[in-house]
Amino acid sequence: MLKECAGVSGEELRTSAKTARELYAELRASRGFSLGETDLRVAVNGEFADLDNTLCDGDEISFIPPVSGG
Repeated sequence: MLKECAGVSGEELRTSAKTARELYAELRASRGFSLGETDLRVAVNGEFADLDNTLCDGDEISFIPPVSGG
């Protein structure tokens, strides 16, 4: 859902965000994501993490929207 909205399958970027929460806020503003931060999970380097964990240079961040289906 987020990939479709952004129009990319992934990207590499430089940011001044210190946390995943700050990074998502930047992306939400620039990409127009409608999901609030409480509606998604985040993974840092392949591991689920808290939105307020400090990010390090080179971290791979994945924002994971809610999943539905049956």
